[in-house]
Amino acid sequence: VQLQASGGGVVQTGGSLRVSCAASGATFNSYTIAWFRQAPGKEREFVAAIQWNSRRTSYTDSVKGRFTISRDNARPMVSLQMNSLKPEDAAVYYCAASRTVILSAVSLINSYAYWGQGTQVTVSS
Repeated sequence: VQLQASGGGVVQTGGSLRVSCAASGATFNSYTIAWFRQAPGKEREFVAAIQWNSRRTSYTDSVKGRFTISRDNARPMVSLQMNSLKPEDAAVYYCAASRTVILSAVSLINSYAYWGQGTQVTVSS
């Protein structure tokens, strides 16, 4: 599967932004899709994930209640709606896909075989 992330940009603290991940080349609706982010000088970290059938989502604690992950298998696309953005949310955001990841491992980078290029999110204070 090929992934293409888009939608990054510059937003003020407290603002909202939506990043999207478009997929092609495989049966998209059989993949768990996740978002990770990496800030300068920091390791890549898990943000959110959504199961292939949208029945289960996972979020890192720092974004719970502010970010929402969703998917449209008909398009096919996964989106991450980010509200109440904080300066610490600024990073390059990457989408990733896996057909085999188990629930307990959705936050692990090594669980994902397919990655899109990043999209930059900048939050100004």
